[in-house]
Amino acid sequence: MDLQFTAQELAFRDEVRAFLKARLSPELAHKVKSGEILTRQEMTDWHATLNERGWLANHWPREWGGPGWSAVEKFIFEHECALAGSPRIVPFGVNMLGPVLIKYGNEAQKKYWLPRILNGDDWWCQGYSEPGSGSDLASVKTTAVRDGDHYIVNGQKTWTTLGQYADMIFCLVRTNKEAKAQAGISFLLVDMRTPGVEVRPIITLDGEHEVNEVFFTDVKVPAENLVGEENKGWTYAKYLLTYERTNIAGVGFSVASLEKLKAVAGRVSCNGKPLSQDPLFAARMAKVEIDLENMKTTNLRVIAAVAGGGVPGAESSMLKIKGTEIRQEILSLIRRAMGPYAAPFVEEAMHGRSAEPPIGPEEAFSAAAAYFNHRKLSIFGGSNEIQKNIISKMILGL
Repeated sequence: MDLQFTAQELAFRDEVRAFLKARLSPELAHKVKSGEILTRQEMTDWHATLNERGWLANHWPREWGGPGWSAVEKFIFEHECALAGSPRIVPFGVNMLGPVLIKYGNEAQKKYWLPRILNGDDWWCQGYSEPGSGSDLASVKTTAVRDGDHYIVNGQKTWTTLGQYADMIFCLVRTNKEAKAQAGISFLLVDMRTPGVEVRPIITLDGEHEVNEVFFTDVKVPAENLVGEENKGWTYAKYLLTYERTNIAGVGFSVASLEKLKAVAGRVSCNGKPLSQDPLFAARMAKVEIDLENMKTTNLRVIAAVAGGGVPGAESSMLKIKGTEIRQEILSLIRRAMGPYAAPFVEEAMHGRSAEPPIGPEEAFSAAAAYFNHRKLSIFGGSNEIQKNIISKMILGL
């Protein structure tokens, strides 16, 4: 694949940069780059800004509100957004459910749900993982029993990211206990305002309320909210995961973090010289930069395959493994560069600067929180060990 941008692609890059300069406030960009926690309103406002420009669902086809970009244009957009410090697009509705509905949903579901995703009428979350069913999603135990025009749902989901903000959740549910594990699962859309739905917070190591557990007790869900066919949900789940794994890789975020790492290493002193000149530290920086450049090519290949109507398998697993390892390594190096200043969890450093500056250099702000929060990257979306099994089966036939 040719990674040299054409004149048209360079013009598009300039268009993206001009848009970000005009519409992304310096205050919001600084908050993102500093690792501060964004409010629900800040995230939804940025979604609305992108949607107004027609750039929110950048991998959707034009007929459903997408811009019709090429793989390279999508790569450029994500790259420039990360460097500018724009908020990430909350992925659950736009990047995960949307493609599933476009491919497998019926016309009524597409016409109703897709515009609501774009307009922000619904905030979606993902109901996949359960206690005992993380990477092994085929073992989900949440049940949905057909009762006339409804399903009655009972069970529990966990690690539900931003579920405290959501009013809708797409769930994997078991509709046939007698069938083979994968064959008895369905894909169901559930209104979280329905009686019997309970959300409880899970406070993570960095002290934040980012994830939740969700309980379903005799929840009535209209049968029309079943996506595709009953007991075929495993097919739809795998399709969705190709998008999730590509998003988790976060090439653009790694590029932005690498720029920050270089700046930090150039300013921090080590034995009277910049840390970037320390042989051991410089070697680790060089290795992660080489890995990142290689991953850019894989990222473009996966995006191109999806844009062409394909469903990448092994490639998305490769991207997920290397992408998460690279992001974790960069964040680890930033924390190491800060030394003892990155060690404490200081309240002011967790929730934004007060009138006083943070303890230590500004780069130490949230370094520890970012490092610990992103340890999860190699686990969710299918652990990296599971991805290696997928690669061995699809490529080596093992």
